[in-house]
Amino acid sequence: MRPGVLVIGLLGALASAVPAVAQQQPTLDELMRKIDALQKRVDELEGQVKAARSAAAQAKAEARASTRTARAAAPPPKAAAPAVAAAPVAPPSPVPGPAVGGTVAAAAPAPAAPATPSEAQVMAAVKKALDPNIPGLLPPEPMGNQFETEDALRADLPGIALRIPGTETQVRLYGFVKLTAYQDFSARNQTDTPPPQTIPLVNSPGWQQGGDFGMSARFSRFGIDTRTLTGLGTLETRIEGDFGGGSLTSSTATFRLRQAWAEIGDENFRVLFGQANSLWNEGVFETIIDATNLNQSFVRQPQIRFTGRLMPGLTGQVSLESPETQYTSAAGVFTPDSSLTGAPSPAFDTMPDILGRLTWRGDGLTADLRGLVRRLTINTNGTTFAPPNVNLNAIGWGLAAHVSFPMRWLSDWFGPDQLIGMIYYGDGIGRYFGGNMSGQDALTNLGLPGSAGDVTIDPVPSFGAIAAYRRFWTTHFRSNFSYAYARSNFPSYALQFAPGSASAVFLDREMQQVFANLIWSPFATVNGAGVFGSGWLDVGIEYLFTRRDVFGGSAATGSAGYGNGIANRVLVGAVARF
Repeated sequence: MRPGVLVIGLLGALASAVPAVAQQQPTLDELMRKIDALQKRVDELEGQVKAARSAAAQAKAEARASTRTARAAAPPPKAAAPAVAAAPVAPPSPVPGPAVGGTVAAAAPAPAAPATPSEAQVMAAVKKALDPNIPGLLPPEPMGNQFETEDALRADLPGIALRIPGTETQVRLYGFVKLTAYQDFSARNQTDTPPPQTIPLVNSPGWQQGGDFGMSARFSRFGIDTRTLTGLGTLETRIEGDFGGGSLTSSTATFRLRQAWAEIGDENFRVLFGQANSLWNEGVFETIIDATNLNQSFVRQPQIRFTGRLMPGLTGQVSLESPETQYTSAAGVFTPDSSLTGAPSPAFDTMPDILGRLTWRGDGLTADLRGLVRRLTINTNGTTFAPPNVNLNAIGWGLAAHVSFPMRWLSDWFGPDQLIGMIYYGDGIGRYFGGNMSGQDALTNLGLPGSAGDVTIDPVPSFGAIAAYRRFWTTHFRSNFSYAYARSNFPSYALQFAPGSASAVFLDREMQQVFANLIWSPFATVNGAGVFGSGWLDVGIEYLFTRRDVFGGSAATGSAGYGNGIANRVLVGAVARF
């Protein structure tokens, strides 16, 4: 078998391993038989073309030889004889054939030889069989849309796309290799993904040691995307992972699953199920660092999502997503999978989170409004916190709005520059802002002196905003500048949490963050509509400043450090995509 066909066969085997929902996929043996049959057919067609060429050449040579022989044997021309009346010429006697109805019939003509396909026809057949484009398939979502994929430094590349011979399935391999290196200047942070909530406090041990240096390639990523034409539209499946699991400082990275989902439908209505980016996610602006930044959401979780086009440019989405109640008490931060002395966690899930989103896009402008409703539950039955036996529920909710404004609307001088803004407000939405207040969906007085008869669960009110500008100095050089602010309000009983404990140290009342970077994309392009594509290679340098102020100040942090934390980091990164 030829190497190209072997590669196609191997990729076909990968694609066939992804379960089809709306259409049965061929097995590996069936695919291999189809590939072998296709190869045999191509060989037959090539053989027929060669035979036809050889026969034509031989016939032409024989005709030339016959002409030369006839000319050589022909007698010299004679004088013309006097004209005579032409005698009637009898028609030629037919060659006897089989008797039909008592008469002799003429012999039937010999059947014509089958037409031999031309070389162009053969090549067209092969090209059609191997062409990855399938009429009717929805195009793959753009990989370079920072505000849809929440992935920094991505490109508008289609990946490696192939069509499985004999099927209506397209397989796309994609990913990137990324290296980042960082230097801290304020305190020793020891992570390539520092959330703002956990930066070291001033005068803490990490602060006294000073900043350190680190390098990481663990966020390199790859994925497999299949697209199949079905009677219900395009069926797309995706499995994607990176090596961001395991120790933050070890070079032996651990593979982790990022996404695993299937979506079926057309451009008017689609249904998705599996693990995917939350409907709440918003990348907002472009960064080099891989951390969950202030006021940005990068949640990936199991869900069922419905997407519909409401009108040209306007898309509506609703999803039911996996819940996770997180609360902070005097005993620490608890989630449903936490445990205390081997007993179950009081944090309890009772219903999925319900999310909705409206997005409008047109002529470079993007605007969206999103909201969520969720239930937070504490159930102490069967835990070491009982008595008292309590089963308390609270409603969490949130709203957010985002706008990306194309500056070329004001003047062509700005080119593809963008002005970006985002604002949010909500109660009990901490898990959707992991960099801000992870573990602070709610607070409870459970375990505090005097609370036995009046245990409460209090969703944390929070709000924040981001202002950012994306500046294109040239087609190949661009920068992002941003400022983010966030604030949370806590019940007064939180001042009773033990000073210096995790419960007290990570109650950040206010947080601020500043980004500035410069990114070089040597293969970048900007089309006539002002749409930017970064190409396959980016190299960048970035400065990051973060400050957090703890609720209660130094009285709450105690010996853990002062009542605020400050981080200054410079990092460089390079990413190559396929």
